[in-house]
Amino acid sequence: MSARLFLLLFVLPLAAAAHAPQQRLARDIYKELVEINTVTATGDTAAAAEAMAARLRSAGFGPDDVRVFTPAPRKGNVVARLRGTGAKRPILLVAHIDVVEARREDWTSDPFKLVEKDGYFYARGSGDDKFMAAAFVANLVRYKQEGYRPARDIILVLETDEEVLDADGVGMSWLIKNHRDLIDAELALNEGAGVGLKNGKPLRNGVQTSEKVPVNYRLEVKNSGGHSSLPRKDNAIYRLADGIGRLARFDFPVKLNETTRLWFERSAATEAPQTAADMRALAAGRADAAAIARLSANPLYNAQMRTTCVATLLEGGHATNALPQTARATVNCRVLPGEPLAEVAATLRKVLADDQIALTQTWAHVASDPSPLRPDLMQAIEKLTAEFWPGTPVIPSMSTGATDGSFLRNVGIPTYGHSGLAADVDDVRAHGRDERVSVKAFDNGLEYLYRLVKVLAGG
Repeated sequence: MSARLFLLLFVLPLAAAAHAPQQRLARDIYKELVEINTVTATGDTAAAAEAMAARLRSAGFGPDDVRVFTPAPRKGNVVARLRGTGAKRPILLVAHIDVVEARREDWTSDPFKLVEKDGYFYARGSGDDKFMAAAFVANLVRYKQEGYRPARDIILVLETDEEVLDADGVGMSWLIKNHRDLIDAELALNEGAGVGLKNGKPLRNGVQTSEKVPVNYRLEVKNSGGHSSLPRKDNAIYRLADGIGRLARFDFPVKLNETTRLWFERSAATEAPQTAADMRALAAGRADAAAIARLSANPLYNAQMRTTCVATLLEGGHATNALPQTARATVNCRVLPGEPLAEVAATLRKVLADDQIALTQTWAHVASDPSPLRPDLMQAIEKLTAEFWPGTPVIPSMSTGATDGSFLRNVGIPTYGHSGLAADVDDVRAHGRDERVSVKAFDNGLEYLYRLVKVLAGG
């Protein structure tokens, strides 16, 4: 028997069998976590935090190394630490345990029961973000069982209220304010990017280094109104609609940064010839108007290229037989990192082109500078990617959405969105109906994160 055949017939099955207990443990933790209702507004993240802390304590983590904080009723955060030699500064593993609402009548199964069918795990939070939370907890238990002593402490943070960007200050911002010493680290791994699949084939393994900044503006027109039988040209609804129409036809200028330039450059390899040529031209700074127009027609590419602002809410008038006295709209902007919000507001006023449309900023998430592309991190990810998904490029990315990574970046902890979880780029179900994760992706992602953290933690 050849050595290669021996490996295939004997050694590899033994390796798979060796991982089976860890997979079962991870799935048990996963099931427990997703079946605790942690909807941000109505659920109980404190219960989930206590459950995950109990898992770690039962594995041998002492009281000083597993702490649960409940800044408000039903709101919980966990901070756990696997102690290393101290040769290097700690690494921080971050996952949020709150989820968005899911109604039973909208789903084909109970969203708060883990259902396995057709090769998938179905549940609210199955991907966003309880996979990472369960994987991190299971892997910490595994490290403890192995007696692994890394070169740097491994700190786990399971946080609440990420889905509302910690609007009430009970999650990540609370931990930073009240327990900065417990979470200080050289770098952090967080949600934000994974392995993109198309027709089952890996396209890319993403590394999120930056995020757009969400900002809300209110547009408002007021006038005296009157009887609907005597219409006037200065109708508040019409004025507002005209301004929104001008905004709909406007594009902010194209601005690439280090991350998005690399994203377009490396993503070109998986695209059709014309799109690939347009991407390479854009990354090289020589795209003409036609190439920019073609790329802009794709919402994903457009969002990577520029700041975007879009009307999301609309209201006006007070009676069917009265001219409207007020018309309002909410415009949600996603602003490129480093772009001043004052410039965005000035651009909006110019585009609306009507001084009777009042513009007011009503909310903005915290802005943060992109995290640098660390060679040690990128090399580790590229090496493991070649083993788990051969031939798949590693591509830095900018999230068009937002996470609590901005809070960490702003206190000097470079944060990278990188889950190791594979999902179809054309079937994104996070926050939607029948959210799911493939069983194969769960098992591969679990092992990938186990090995990646070990490489980065050393020892």
